[in-house]
Amino acid sequence: MESGNYDTAITRAVEKIRKDRNDTKNIDILDQSYKIALEQDNERIRLLKMEGKPQNWDEIYLIYKKMHDRQSMVRTVTPLKSGNRTIDFPYVDYMEEMITAKNNAADYYYANGQELMKNGTKESYRQAYAEFTRAKDYVGDYEGIDKLIDESRYLGMSRVLVRVDNRSHINFPAEFESDLLALDLPRLDNNWVEYHTKQMDEDTEFDYVVSVIIKSIMVSPDNTFQKDTLIKREIEDGFQYVLDANGNVMKDSLGNDIKIKKYKDIQCALIESVQAKECVINGEVEIVTVNPARVLKSDPLIADSYFEHVSARAIGDTEALMPAELKKIQSEPIPFPSDLEMVIRCTEALKMGIRDAMQRNRRFIL
Repeated sequence: MESGNYDTAITRAVEKIRKDRNDTKNIDILDQSYKIALEQDNERIRLLKMEGKPQNWDEIYLIYKKMHDRQSMVRTVTPLKSGNRTIDFPYVDYMEEMITAKNNAADYYYANGQELMKNGTKESYRQAYAEFTRAKDYVGDYEGIDKLIDESRYLGMSRVLVRVDNRSHINFPAEFESDLLALDLPRLDNNWVEYHTKQMDEDTEFDYVVSVIIKSIMVSPDNTFQKDTLIKREIEDGFQYVLDANGNVMKDSLGNDIKIKKYKDIQCALIESVQAKECVINGEVEIVTVNPARVLKSDPLIADSYFEHVSARAIGDTEALMPAELKKIQSEPIPFPSDLEMVIRCTEALKMGIRDAMQRNRRFIL
């Protein structure tokens, strides 16, 4: 109350009085705050009405509604006693004033929305949508209001076409482009921007184009090279008895023969055949306005894929090989992927780069 936040003071006082109807401190706070708040609201309404501006009716309605709600809350605890005084407030019927203000506000929003539609800009269509929606919320029965809401929303919407512009020497199959543009675009949508990967109909006009430009695709030749490795190991090779100076087998404290492990050195030559192939795609993600045609932002795009397969043969004692090396000698050479398959393997990396670029540059699309 002392800081001038009278409605909060009223709410807290009512809450405490509900628990203790003899709380004289909060009864006095309620009495003072309610009277001051009521006086301030009535003065504000009188000023707004005297100004005579049609846009004031919304604020007038909201003030009347606040006064109505405040009165309803306070009447849950009044009348109250504070010493020899009875605290009560005369009931005021705000309904007629609320309905009048609400209707006048709706009339203003409806008329203002129609004026905004004449400006022919995205921003004005969006403002008109807000005005028509508010008018319908307040009154709901204006002629053609639903059509105006739909029209203003359609005209205020920015539409973005996301497409692939292949400038490389490799022709993509249609399914590759479709997969590349499977970007979960609805996650990028907002109230006034929607993304598409194809023309919806011949009448649809796009405001922006996001071009995924593929500039170059470099696929290395099929490459096979050999690695030779000589692997040596010491392995256990039975045991031998420990003999004393007389050539007799020695015994331990329990009378058992003493034996020691024998080891031998073995080796195996591992001849590995490594098949390798690489693909690197370079491009950019370009955001362009359609009218006027202008590049807003361009981000580099790069993706790569790598194929490698290892097979091997062994010469020598395979006991020298570790499990991973044994697995290699069980593998045979396989056919190399085609150039197109290597390109397709880049799809996920490309999609991640496209999504990141679009997410990062959303601020350019309004």
